[in-house]
Amino acid sequence: MAKSMVIVESPAKARTIGKYLGKDFFVRASAGHVKDLPKKDLGVDIQRNFQPTYKVISGKEKILKDLKKDAEKVTAIYLAADPDREGEAICFHLAEELNGTGKRAIHRVLFNEITKNAVLKAFENPTTIDQNKVEAQQARRILDRLVGYQVSPLLWKKVRKGLSAGRVQTVALRMIVDREKEIRAFKPEEYWNFSARLRAENPPPFEARAVRRDGKKFKIPNQEQANELLAELKKSDFIVQDVKRKERKRNPLPPFITSKLQQDAARQLNFSVKKTMTIAQRLYEGIELGDEGSVGLITYMRTDSTRISSSAVGEVRKFIGSTYGADFLPDKPNLYRSKKGAQDAHEAIRPTSVMRQPADVKAYLNRDEFRLYDLIWKRFVASQMAPAVFDQTEIEIEAGRTLFKAVGSILKFEGFLKVYQEGNDTDDPVAESEAGDEGRVLPDVSVGEKLKVEELMHEQKFTQPPPRYNEASLVKALEEKGIGRPSTYQSILSVITQREYVSKENGRFVPSELGEVVTELLVNHFGELFNYDYTARLEEELDEIEEGKEDWVKALKDFYAEFKERLDTAQDEMKNLKEEEIPTDEICEKCGSKMVIRWGRFGRFMACSNYPECRNTKEIAREGSVADELESGEQPKEICSKCGRPMVVKKGRYGEFLACSGYPECKNTKKIVRDPEGEVKVHEEKTLDEKCPQCGTNLVQKHGRFGEFIACGNYPECRYIKPNLTGVRCPKCEKGELVERKSRRGKVFYGCERYPDCDYVMWNKPLPRQCPSCGAPFLVEKYTKREGTVIVCENRDCDFREVPEAAEAEQPAVQESA
Repeated sequence: MAKSMVIVESPAKARTIGKYLGKDFFVRASAGHVKDLPKKDLGVDIQRNFQPTYKVISGKEKILKDLKKDAEKVTAIYLAADPDREGEAICFHLAEELNGTGKRAIHRVLFNEITKNAVLKAFENPTTIDQNKVEAQQARRILDRLVGYQVSPLLWKKVRKGLSAGRVQTVALRMIVDREKEIRAFKPEEYWNFSARLRAENPPPFEARAVRRDGKKFKIPNQEQANELLAELKKSDFIVQDVKRKERKRNPLPPFITSKLQQDAARQLNFSVKKTMTIAQRLYEGIELGDEGSVGLITYMRTDSTRISSSAVGEVRKFIGSTYGADFLPDKPNLYRSKKGAQDAHEAIRPTSVMRQPADVKAYLNRDEFRLYDLIWKRFVASQMAPAVFDQTEIEIEAGRTLFKAVGSILKFEGFLKVYQEGNDTDDPVAESEAGDEGRVLPDVSVGEKLKVEELMHEQKFTQPPPRYNEASLVKALEEKGIGRPSTYQSILSVITQREYVSKENGRFVPSELGEVVTELLVNHFGELFNYDYTARLEEELDEIEEGKEDWVKALKDFYAEFKERLDTAQDEMKNLKEEEIPTDEICEKCGSKMVIRWGRFGRFMACSNYPECRNTKEIAREGSVADELESGEQPKEICSKCGRPMVVKKGRYGEFLACSGYPECKNTKKIVRDPEGEVKVHEEKTLDEKCPQCGTNLVQKHGRFGEFIACGNYPECRYIKPNLTGVRCPKCEKGELVERKSRRGKVFYGCERYPDCDYVMWNKPLPRQCPSCGAPFLVEKYTKREGTVIVCENRDCDFREVPEAAEAEQPAVQESA
């Protein structure tokens, strides 16, 4: 019988670790946290130094009961949760619950990668639970609880029931709202670019652009000055003033930290932050590699350190030398400095063995797992390679009072670029400009040489507003401001989207009217609390608690003193939107009374002041909305493709849309969105080659209020909608396939395609994977607020449970009794 029990968070991690340990150990999974603050109560005794009251998480009772039962059989327990604050808190609570009479030895084991050597070494050198880490996690949890459970009811009272606020995600929301205000306030300025296509005595022809005029930065603000300059340049000689040739090196980038992985996966693979972390979790916990069994392919994926172990550096340098040659190997290992405040306990994200090349493991990975592993592997290998070397040439040409410049950069030695090229940030014009210079060949010219002008080009431009944030640029901005930590970026983005404070248009965050209103109210009354610098300072305090430099109770007392004062003031002074009525000069066309602006469930609207006798209402377009732009003539008029009448802008329950002015005779509508530059676009229906199985008409790809779908082009005569198949056979009739459907409120559920002949339905998403534990024909994917996405067996008697990602919610949804 085994003498020791090992506890990890997930079954996948348990399987990988279990094969490395001998018969004296058995491994169990806790499925994440087992205890937390109570869901319906504050759970924090503010008067007694913020002492928390922890309860067993609902649904974890059976898991904890089984763990206690197993604990009775052993003399030692090894707690092997992830090596971060959350993992330390999990271990602390497990130790409290499982130690019983205190006779069992409780050990903490830490490893940064799940490989045989790392695991065995950790068990040879066990340690104890780090109380500083536990207190840092507890302080964060209490901070989030105090804000969430005391500010959220205020929003219920003043705005709308069911809203919630969070300490960090509200700051992220503020960034999105502030950016939207910048875009609306932006006033475009006209400017003109000038360039010339030139030919020297030696080929090839090349292009140079104007960079200075009269010794100052080049700036032509209007067409009048542009015409004057064009006339002047036509009379001017273009003379080479200076030629600079130099060797330019580009150094490799450090291996990935969490935020950089999330950003580059978004740029190069188009992965969301959540998808990146879900896949990275699987790669870390273990992948079945045939005869080799389950192996962790990457190191721990939540880190802000660029440090690499000496053994990993030695292995990769040996690999580079033997694979690419001595020229690609620097004389000494490349060292990278971590950012200020980085937690250096973990290494950077790297493959556990560089010898497992992506091509070697491709057969065992799905497409997305392979692409992410390939990205991590290449970045790590490149980080220890020699710099890339370019021959760069700059030619300065004088044309009267104007200086033109041409830059060419030719790759001389690939260096690390042979393996890895970082994805370009679409929000970084400097990076785009430098990328455009590479590969441009310039002729051999001499100072004083007169160049022939083949063409003079000038182009009118207008300055552009700052772009909206996408996931990569928002994570980058949060990181730069010191807001959040590697383990929280994913949950921050998920929470503000789930609460409908923001939506996504073409991959970029757009604040909803609700998000803007909530942000304005919270910033007005809790300005310091949701200030960027203050939030970053709180993160530093949590780090100091972890390092033993700060007392967690003192930190909470300092925070709560000011917070409570602002909370009490907001209770009395915060504007109550539920009761607010703003008078207008509009007259109700039904009863003649004045119209007023009120706040409702779906935002502001205009209502008759004679309510409830008169129930007349009107929609209000948001400031800077699509309706404003279309009505002001900034966008072309749309014509109905079905009847030829003009389309008009309307605002419905789910946002603005175009509708035929011939309604109700013609019911044609189109969804309105913005492109990445903020310009208004209209979703066009796309006719497909596929035929409708009911009437034979071509199917059409449409965009409705719940997203894209495929339906019959003969609507409304034929109402066929193509179902989204899951690949899982219906367990009730065993004839049809389960398909994705949507309820009247837009909630996704799954039912048999043979409905109404078969009425089987389920809420959780079925997955066409056989249960590895009991052999059930399929698994289901469900979402919990505590763990995020969890995969379980469809057989309720089976305890199979897989946690593909360790989602760390900042706080649970606020209950009515909060």
